Amino acid sequence: MPIHTSTPRHKKMQDYRARLRAAGLRPVQIWVPDTRTVHFAKEARRQSLAVSQKKSEQDVLDFIETVADMSPHP
Repeated sequence: MPIHTSTPRHKKMQDYRARLRAAGLRPVQIWVPDTRTVHFAKEARRQSLAVSQKKSEQDVLDFIETVADMSPHP
């Protein structure tokens, strides 16, 4: 049988958010494309094909590789 605490979930979340705000943080909501949709896959393919036909493709790939190498490694 689950153990129930006397503090409701919404109160715990409210307290948690208050602690984060007290630490100088603020909530931010970010909306991103749903990568699971057919539309996303089709658009990603379309853009990939368009970029692959550009003469500057290698410059773009070099840039992506450089930026990827800048991320901290564990």
